[in-house]
Amino acid sequence: MILAVDTSLGTAVAVIDDDGALRAEAATSDPLGHAEVIGDLLVRVLDEAGAGEITHVVSGMGPGPFTGLRIGIAAARTFALGRGIPVIPVPSHLAAALTHTGEGRFAIVTDARRREVAITVFDGTDADGVPAVVADTVLVPASVADAHLAGVRRIDVATISGADLARVGARALAAGRTLTGDEPLYMRHPDVVVPGAPKKVGL
Repeated sequence: MILAVDTSLGTAVAVIDDDGALRAEAATSDPLGHAEVIGDLLVRVLDEAGAGEITHVVSGMGPGPFTGLRIGIAAARTFALGRGIPVIPVPSHLAAALTHTGEGRFAIVTDARRREVAITVFDGTDADGVPAVVADTVLVPASVADAHLAGVRRIDVATISGADLARVGARALAAGRTLTGDEPLYMRHPDVVVPGAPKKVGL
């Protein structure tokens, strides 16, 4: 079985069989409060999944906000470390693209806050069944998103399917592919910075 965890938008957790069949899924759409719910969602999903061994953990890598995204990735990595199993990093927009894929080019658009959106453009799925990226994720002002897309079909996404995240990871695993590195795709760096050296005060 494969466990998937994503906190790029709300909080999504799912378990699938190796063939992609859903065993259990739980989610909240709240873009905040990931730390408060992720433990309960993991327990619920693992209980509902029933007998079987988790062999891999798929971690949603964003785009997403710094703090929220780190919570899901940390949970996925901690679970995997405790079980001694691999983590499969998957860009979160690929899960949304698998959920909403259709004919022709389309763009997955997610709220990046601060009046900006994150956009990734796809064109169906490739030979491995993985959504085919034709334009990498970019951050643009929401007011110019349609102009940026220049007629590409736009799909606004408010939640990520944990099941589809797991399925993308399973297809990548079966094909021997790595879809992204271990570095999360943060929408922007945190506002908090390490303070500089204290100023000297004259006597």
